[in-house]
Order: sequence, then C-alpha cells, then structure tokens
Amino acid sequence: MPKYVIEREIPGAADLVAKEGKELAAKSNKVIKEVGEVQWLHSYVSADKLYCVYISPNEEKLREHAKRGGFPINRVSEVKATIDPTTGGR
Repeated sequence: MPKYVIEREIPGAADLVAKEGKELAAKSNKVIKEVGEVQWLHSYVSADKLYCVYISPNEEKLREHAKRGGFPINRVSEVKATIDPTTGGR
C-alpha cells in the first residue's frame, strides 16, 4: 500500500502538541477506525508544522480522515522511495 507524507501548517504546532498531543492522537486514532484502511505511522513536529507519515490506499482516504478530524492538509506527497545512510554502503 502507498506511503504518504502530509504537511500540515499549524501556527504554534510544537506548543499545541506539547499541551494537547495525547488528545490529538486519540482523536486521529478514532477517526482512522471510522475511515478504515488508513494507518498513521508517526509525525514530525516543528515550530509551526506537522509532517505526518501514513499508509493509505489513496490520497482521498487521507483527505477524508483530515476532514472528519478537523485536521488541516496543506500538501500530500506520495513517497516513491526511501534512502538512508545504509543506502550508500560503507
């Protein structure tokens, strides 16, 4: 199944996650159960953005999750490949 990175612009994202992260994650998990076929892997939090990594059959499912949960989506990008330090060998 395809993997996606979602960029969410949220002013004060780091502070919001520090204060309400547990509740936001619980809300996301609840909506994922309702939508089905979507798996949230993890999110990276910067000062004013979230970069969320999901597995989903398509972008539409991710947008449905966002709409039902009230989560903004500024950009959805399908991951085409992954590289890391081990890709280059030693």
